[in-house]
Amino acid sequence: MPTHTRVRPFNTKTTYPEQNLDNDLCQAVVASGRMVFVRGQIAQDLDTRESVHVGDATLQTRKAMENIALLMQEAGGDLSHVCRVVVYLIDIRYREDVYREMGRWLKGVFPVSTGLVVSALARPEWLVEIEATAVIP
Repeated sequence: MPTHTRVRPFNTKTTYPEQNLDNDLCQAVVASGRMVFVRGQIAQDLDTRESVHVGDATLQTRKAMENIALLMQEAGGDLSHVCRVVVYLIDIRYREDVYREMGRWLKGVFPVSTGLVVSALARPEWLVEIEATAVIP
């Protein structure tokens, strides 16, 4: 019996065909039936893998949070179970827009948060990436 449930497994050969990668990953992991580790989410349709909202940090954040909410639901939880988020930005000037939008999704949840500014994300059109860790009661 597996100790973890893997939500939406995928291979990077399919997700990033323009890159020479071959990694088996998944969008979220439910560990020991309670902890959920959600992979960094970006402005990408989870079904088509299409990047959306190119150039708009607020809408990219909204899509990342929609993805996190969907993955939490698929894992058996919801956003109220989120305990930690890590936000990656490619430009500090996007911080207020990103945190304002993310805050709408996590109002009343009070997760711990870490924010980082990085030189780039996996694709040049992505401005923000958000990962989450949750515990389902």
